[in-house]
Amino acid sequence: MTASAVSWGAIAAGAAAAAALSLILLILGTGLGLSSVSPWAQDGISAATFGVSTILWITFTQIVAAGAGGYLAGRLRTRWAATNADEVYFRDTAHGFLAWAVASLATAALLTTVIGSIVGGGVKTGAAIVGGAATTAAGALAAGSEVGKPAGAGGSLDYVVDTLFRKNVNATATAAANPSGSAPQAAGGTTTGTTAEVTRVFAYALRTGTMPAEDVRQVGHIVAQRTGLTQPEAEKRVTDTLARFQTTLREAEATAKEAADKARKASAYAALWLFISLLIGAFVASLAATYGGRQRDL
Repeated sequence: MTASAVSWGAIAAGAAAAAALSLILLILGTGLGLSSVSPWAQDGISAATFGVSTILWITFTQIVAAGAGGYLAGRLRTRWAATNADEVYFRDTAHGFLAWAVASLATAALLTTVIGSIVGGGVKTGAAIVGGAATTAAGALAAGSEVGKPAGAGGSLDYVVDTLFRKNVNATATAAANPSGSAPQAAGGTTTGTTAEVTRVFAYALRTGTMPAEDVRQVGHIVAQRTGLTQPEAEKRVTDTLARFQTTLREAEATAKEAADKARKASAYAALWLFISLLIGAFVASLAATYGGRQRDL
C-alpha cells in the first residue's frame, strides 16, 4: 500500500502553532493600538495613522505566524524516500499552504467565540473614536426627525419655535401695553395653543421644503402679537428662522453622509488589505515549508 504524500500530523502541528501565534500577536496589536488612541482631540495618534499601523501589524502577524507554521509543517513532515527534488519541493509547498489554510480557518473560528469579543472590543473602541463625527451628525438628524412632534415633546423644533417668540428689546409699545410682563394671548387661542399651531406649521414647512405665503402671514401675525414686532418684521423673523433651521438640517445630513462614505471606504480598504495580507501569509507559509523540508532532509 502506497503511503500518503500528505503528512497531516505535520500540517496540524504547523497550523496549531500558526493559529496560536496569530491570536497572540493580534491581541498584542489590539492592546498596543488602544494604548496609543486617545478620545481627546489633540492626544494620541490620528485615525489615518491608526489605520496604517493596523494594516502593518496584521501583515506582520501573517508573515510571522504563517512563516512559523509553514516551517514546522515542512520540518516535521515524513521524509519521502526515493522522491525526486521537484516532487519534494511541490509537496513541501503544499504542506505549508495547507498549514496556513487550516490555521486561517481555526483563527477565524476562534475570533467568532468569546476570544473574538476581546479583540472585537478594541476594534469597536477605535471605530467609536474614528466615527465620532458620524454619531454627532446622526444625532442632529434624529433631532430633525422629531419635527412632527407637538410642542413640549422635547423635539429640536420646540427650541426653534421658542426663538420666534423672543421679545424685541426695542418693542416698548408692547411693554407699555402689558406692564405685568406676561405674554399677551393671540387672538383665537391661548399662548400654548398658538405655540402648538406655529410648531405644526413649521413641521409642515420642513416636510415640504417651503412655507406658503398665507402661513408666513399667519405665523408672523402670532409672532407680532407675542413679541411686539411689526407685521413685516415678524414675517421676516419667521422666514429667516425657517431658513436657518433648514440649513442646519442640510449640513447635518451632509456631515452624516460624508461620515458614512468615509466609513464605507475604510471598510473596503480594510477588507482589501486583509485579503492582501492573507495572500502574503500563504506565500510565506509555503516558502517557509520548503526551507523546513530541506532542513529535515539534510
